[in-house]
Amino acid sequence: MLKCFQSLLLLSLLFQFSCKDEDNNEEQPDPELPEAVLQDKVVTEGLTYPWELVWGADNAIWMTERGGKVSRINPETGAVTLVATIDDAESRGEGGLLGMALHPNFTSTPEVFVVYNYVTGGEYSEKVVKYRYNGTALTDPQVIFDGIGALGHHNGSRLVISTDLKLYITTGDAGSESWAQRLDSPNGKVLRINLDGSVPADNPISGSPIWSFGHRNAQGLVLVNGKLYSSEHGPEKDDEINIIQKGRNHGWPNVNGFCDEESEQNFCEENDVVEPLKAYTPTIAVSGMDYYNNGQIPQWKNSLLVATLKDQTLYQFKLNDSGDEITETNEFYRSKYGRLRDILVAPNGKVYLCTSNGSNDKIIEISRSN
Repeated sequence: MLKCFQSLLLLSLLFQFSCKDEDNNEEQPDPELPEAVLQDKVVTEGLTYPWELVWGADNAIWMTERGGKVSRINPETGAVTLVATIDDAESRGEGGLLGMALHPNFTSTPEVFVVYNYVTGGEYSEKVVKYRYNGTALTDPQVIFDGIGALGHHNGSRLVISTDLKLYITTGDAGSESWAQRLDSPNGKVLRINLDGSVPADNPISGSPIWSFGHRNAQGLVLVNGKLYSSEHGPEKDDEINIIQKGRNHGWPNVNGFCDEESEQNFCEENDVVEPLKAYTPTIAVSGMDYYNNGQIPQWKNSLLVATLKDQTLYQFKLNDSGDEITETNEFYRSKYGRLRDILVAPNGKVYLCTSNGSNDKIIEISRSN
């Protein structure tokens, strides 16, 4: 009788444990992967000054090259398929075909937006053009914004489209520093327009595309949880990581980095200048930027990833929960691949870098090996 009772008690306990275990499996998320051991490999090479990397709804990497080419890259095989050669894109110095963005609803609205330098009336200039993708090529070009001053350097220019279908455009000061403070100039700004080129009614200045001003040369831009982050080249000091503020003055050329010099403090107070999250002196030449929040590389979750040119390094800037402070900085691949122009985070958690060495440039894939 006692053995029978013990057996019944054991079965009861096992049943209860089994039920609790099933309940826990239903209520608790899958455990996060352990810290990733990173591996890197070259996906494709033989490129010439790639500038922008964008993940497409077709699971391809879309890429611009400064000479005027737009291509799709198969991330598994590295095969490069040309979809457009923009004949009037004029590459001078650091200018040429620059940023690109795909319509957020690309499958139903296959629109591709690019920004590039060209010559008009003998003047070097910059414009934003919208194309349609017909499955093999870009067609039907429509200029939606024009008249941005250009030079062989300080041209910006990254493009980002928000979920409410607004196009953000970074522009450089094109070597004319005073333009960054002038509200009648599109240069040295972050611009915000509708996808047809019109000005949104809720922009800070009625009828103006200007979203923020006082920028020198922002070459990284990413929108995360309602915050717009940029990476911006300083002169010989104070590269910046910024949160772009609507209608606000970010200081250039009167302020470099923080309002930490006596000559800057009066201007900062009088003009309500926005200070950066982080500044680098000497400069590291910050360029393309993306946001990582995938469990494949858990140590990178909630981080800005930034490619650098002069420093030839991938930087990880870990953010706090509210996204308004950098809590940790880590460096990867210093000098391994040379100058790094842009970075792309794919939906599967892999990361792609493009080099900017001008000779046999590459696309590099970073993933976990464990």
